[in-house]
Amino acid sequence: MEGTPYRRLFPAGPDTDALRYTRELELGEARPGRPYVLANFVTSADGRATVGEDSRRLSGTADRELFYALRERVDAVLIGPRTLAAERYKRMLPAAERRERRRAAGRPAEPLAVTVTRSGPVPRDIPLFRDAPDRVLVIDGDGVPLDAVLATLRRDHGVATLLCEGGPTLFGALWRAGLVDELFLTVAPMLVGGASAPSLVGGPATDADPEELALLGALEREGTLFLRYRVGEMDAPPTTPTD
Repeated sequence: MEGTPYRRLFPAGPDTDALRYTRELELGEARPGRPYVLANFVTSADGRATVGEDSRRLSGTADRELFYALRERVDAVLIGPRTLAAERYKRMLPAAERRERRRAAGRPAEPLAVTVTRSGPVPRDIPLFRDAPDRVLVIDGDGVPLDAVLATLRRDHGVATLLCEGGPTLFGALWRAGLVDELFLTVAPMLVGGASAPSLVGGPATDADPEELALLGALEREGTLFLRYRVGEMDAPPTTPTD
């Protein structure tokens, strides 16, 4: 196992590690005309998505292990330009052994990194563009709805599973458009406070009724909770561990 094991809280089962857990996940099939969309976020216990402007201060070793294991599983990762700039993104899979596992499975060494620009600049000076430029896709999304962007990824780039890493504004737009299938939420044992820190879902206020989520799984390690939810109306993937 990678480091300290994760305790399975729901459904009950044996301890696991990040790689085994993500390999076991029964993800849904690509939707008609778009990929199956996962979102992965970390928040504090009081629901804040950053400390200052940086989410990395909420993330410990256990969260980072699952973070990279999820990236290893998907075809592409979607990140907003402001999040790319604020967190100085590196290549999707910095560890060579993760890239080798994907190659051995007949897949590209890294998932495609995707960002959608509308009016703001794309931070091309970050390490991502230097270290893996052939695995970065910049889409001009000015005036283009998000469902059309996702359709392009499915049709032109063969993306069947897409992982959204934010930020909150991008996630909020995807959710309001009904384009999110699952949410992986890490709850850090930390109180941040401060009205200026963003919450998980950004964007304009809405009068729509709150959306209920269905819990598919829960892990715990060193006081941090790792929750997996189904979003929207669909059949739930199997949640029973394989052993």
